[in-house]
Amino acid sequence: MREKYAASQIALHWLTFLLVALAYATIELRGFAQRGSWQGYAMIITHFSAGFTVLLLMLARLFLRTRHRTPPITPPIARWQTGLAHLVHTLIYALFITLPILGLTSRYLRGRDWWLFGIPMPVASEPSFDLADSLIDWHETLAPLGYWLIGLHVVGALFHHYFLKDNTLKRMMPGKTPR
Repeated sequence: MREKYAASQIALHWLTFLLVALAYATIELRGFAQRGSWQGYAMIITHFSAGFTVLLLMLARLFLRTRHRTPPITPPIARWQTGLAHLVHTLIYALFITLPILGLTSRYLRGRDWWLFGIPMPVASEPSFDLADSLIDWHETLAPLGYWLIGLHVVGALFHHYFLKDNTLKRMMPGKTPR
């Protein structure tokens, strides 16, 4: 029985973490850039590109979950903890798939130029400003939930590591499993 997640799952987990942090940082810090400046555009393009990449990574991670068995937590934990962990993970996956879809779709529907990785993206030939505004409102309403879910995820992992002293956190850490 494997003691850790597959190397691909571990790599995508931590890459997702870095890109989610980048997406949040660029949108939170964009106010420090002068409106219309190249720095402001760089922040927005980075936000869109990181968000798009998070979407791809989350879908890849879902696929990998079907290909690899989840390593057991040792010593075993209470069923309510497993249930809570599954709920938090489901919400994280749902949020970080939904947010990029809302954000990217709103950009497309706005009908104005926008870019991913500096590459111009298609726009709707007939913009739908009301729908674009509604989608971005949902995006901006749901985005702060990510802070709470990530925080709960981290607190849970640290609680398991330092208080329950099980292998929950070690299963997702890079490197070889000690024998």
